[in-house]
Amino acid sequence: MTIQFSRSLLPLALAASIGAVASVALLVHQPVMAQSVATNARGLPDFTDLVDLVGPSVVNIRTLERNAGRSAQGAPDEEMLEFFRRFGIPIPPGAVPRGPRQQNPEGGEARPRGVGSGFVLSADGFIMTNAHVVDGADELIVTLPDKREFKARVVGADKRTDVAVVKIETSGLTPVKVGDVNRLRVGEWVMAIGSPFGLENTVTAGIVSAKQRDTGDYLPFIQTDVAINPGNSGGPLINMRGEVVGINSQIYSRSGGFQGISFAIPMDEAVRVSDELRASGRVTRGRIGVRIDQVSKEVAESLGMGQPKGALVRGVEPESPAAKAGVEPGDIILKFDGKEIDKSVDLPRLVGNTRPGTRSALTVLRRGAQRDLNVVVAELEPEQPEARAAATPEPTPAPAGGAVQAMGLLLAELSAADAKSLNVRGGVRVAGATGAAARAGVRESDVIVTVANTDVTSIKDVEAVLSKLDKSRPVTLLLRRGEWAQYAVVRPQR
Repeated sequence: MTIQFSRSLLPLALAASIGAVASVALLVHQPVMAQSVATNARGLPDFTDLVDLVGPSVVNIRTLERNAGRSAQGAPDEEMLEFFRRFGIPIPPGAVPRGPRQQNPEGGEARPRGVGSGFVLSADGFIMTNAHVVDGADELIVTLPDKREFKARVVGADKRTDVAVVKIETSGLTPVKVGDVNRLRVGEWVMAIGSPFGLENTVTAGIVSAKQRDTGDYLPFIQTDVAINPGNSGGPLINMRGEVVGINSQIYSRSGGFQGISFAIPMDEAVRVSDELRASGRVTRGRIGVRIDQVSKEVAESLGMGQPKGALVRGVEPESPAAKAGVEPGDIILKFDGKEIDKSVDLPRLVGNTRPGTRSALTVLRRGAQRDLNVVVAELEPEQPEARAAATPEPTPAPAGGAVQAMGLLLAELSAADAKSLNVRGGVRVAGATGAAARAGVRESDVIVTVANTDVTSIKDVEAVLSKLDKSRPVTLLLRRGEWAQYAVVRPQR
């Protein structure tokens, strides 16, 4: 038999042959790169086994409220209301509930209030979710993946960490496996299961975008790009080993919808909180009674610290543990209980995790020198409204030397009564600030406590300190503004 090739196909065959040779040549010269790309392409994650493993442990949580005296007209549906509550969006008129009204045996109607997610902690019915999911609810309905429904009670909720534990009366549930957050790596694949907008058992996936993201006082969050929407709150964040490493809690959004940034509560912190909630229904935290701020780069440089670290004490509560230990406004807390304070947010987390009554060591930087203090940690109580600083009479400006005037300062002596009201040993009141001082943030009525880490109690003290300094170098001032302390770095005009 004779085989004939069409002329029209011959150029294509030749081209294919040439392409194949070129491909072989490319592989010969770049084998590592080609194999790496091929491996990565074949290594895309498959989440199906994870869904089968963790899915039976994820629940839907509906919240209801009694509404005996209100009309249903204008009430939002459960998905919308959770959306509005979580992101502070005003409820639009005409948003009526789509879900059926449920009669409440105690009188009135139980209306849908919100929707969220949760996951099983133990086989006997303990479930973890977000505190904001259950906050203000009169009734909780937990729906399991097999469609069984249970009324739930709140065991405890902690708003500061946004963690809550609820209980349903059943047994034989499948608890999740808790993962080690310390092993979680940026760039690692993770998966979420929840009920966005009430759509139960919805699976989304992405990667870990960052760890230790500071968005709150007591928790460093896990940042991901996993799609999280209203209703996902309280659901699990799962690693590729099928372990829960976080609770999906927040999103960053300008529109109210998902925009590629979501945050999860690290599971190690959540478990610690849940253990306390299950044991006593509340979380006990320590406090020492200071108001703090970050240490800026220029303040750190002016104080010879090298790099910004620690927590700047802006205020000390009267009769607080910190006050009794000798902590002063303007101190920079460098260590607590032997642990270094890298950022100011580290301090409330360390103190909060300390049992009240514990005696702990503090290392502070004051006037350029480190000091060791001992503080007895007290229990954190509900926040009280801030006290307002007492009004002080207008100071009488006094003439000052050329160095003071060159900085743009008009100063007045501080009376003994003013010093007592501010709880300072001395200082000089600012009667006016212009030029370099104003640019540094110094304001009228501020009290200058130190100049270049040296205590000052009079205008003459200020002049004496300034006269010894290099006029071309910045000058660091420690100021009291009402009850608060802060540093100002006055730079000479060039």
